[in-house]
Amino acid sequence: MKEIEGYYKELLDNLYDGVYCVDSGRRIIYWNKAAEQITGFQSSEVLGKHCHQNILRHVDEVGTELCEGSCSLAKTIADGLLRDAEVYLHHRDGHRVPVSVRVTPIRDDRGRVIGAAELFSDNSSKAAMLARLNELEQLSLLDPLTKLGNRRFIEMNFRSRWDEMNRYGFSFGVIFLDIDHFKNINDRYGHDVGDNVLKMVAGTLASNSRPFDVFGRWGGEEFVGILRSPDIKGLCAIAERLRTLVRTYFLMYAADRLRVTVSLGATMARKGDTLEELLRRADQLMFQSKSAGRDRVSSDESDVSG
Repeated sequence: MKEIEGYYKELLDNLYDGVYCVDSGRRIIYWNKAAEQITGFQSSEVLGKHCHQNILRHVDEVGTELCEGSCSLAKTIADGLLRDAEVYLHHRDGHRVPVSVRVTPIRDDRGRVIGAAELFSDNSSKAAMLARLNELEQLSLLDPLTKLGNRRFIEMNFRSRWDEMNRYGFSFGVIFLDIDHFKNINDRYGHDVGDNVLKMVAGTLASNSRPFDVFGRWGGEEFVGILRSPDIKGLCAIAERLRTLVRTYFLMYAADRLRVTVSLGATMARKGDTLEELLRRADQLMFQSKSAGRDRVSSDESDVSG
C-alpha cells in the first residue's frame, strides 16, 4: 500500500497542473510542485493551513471572493459532486492568476467523503509571456522593475497598430492606468513596498491580457495598454475587468493586507491620431476617473464605472 501511495505522490508531484488536497475541514494536506510554481507558495508554507488563510483566495471575474460563501471545495465535500470553474487565484506576490479548476471528492474505503482535491492549470499563457520577456530584454525594451515593456516598447507597438488600422481597418484602443494614492503608499510603507505594489499591478496586467494585446510601464505608477477592440464598449469591458482584478488582490505587510485601486481612461484610436494625441486623450480620461472618486473607468463616450 505504501508503495502505491508513493507511486501516486511521485506522479502528482510531476504533473504540469497544480494539485492540492484538503481534509474535511479544508485543511491542506498535500501541495504538489506545480502548485508551488503557479501560486508562488511553497508546500512548507501552506501544509496544515486552510486554503482561505491568505493563500489562494479565489475570486470570480467580477471580484467576488469565493473561499467563504461559494467555495467549490466546501461544496464538493458536502455533496460529493465534481465541479469545474474558471477563477482567479491570489499569487504569493499579490497579483491575480487566471486558472481552470476541477474539484473532486476524496473518499474513504466505505465511500464516505473525507476531503477533496483541486487540480488547477494556469491560463495566462506563461510560455508566451516568457518568450516575450526574453525578446524584450534582448532589445532593451523591458522595464527592469515590473518586467513589462517600457515607454519605447509602447511607442513601437503604437506605430505597428496604427499601420494595421490604416492598411487593413483593424481598430485598436488605449487604456491609461494610474495607481490611486501611490505617493501615500511610498510615504507610509516605504519605497520597497511601493515597488512591490508596482510589480503586483504589472503582474495582473501581464497575466490577464490577451496574447495580441500589450501593456507597458509608461513611467512612475502609470501603465499603458494597447489593445485590439472593435469598439469602445469592448475596450471598456476589458478595462473594467482589470480594474476589478486589481482591487481584489492584496500584499501582506506585517499582519495587514495592503490593497490598492487604479483609475483608468479608455479611448479608441482615430484616423490621423498621433501617439501623443491618443495618450493625451486617455490620460485626460484617467484624470476624469480620479476626479469622480478613483477606482473606476472613464471613456470618451462619457461611460464612467466603479
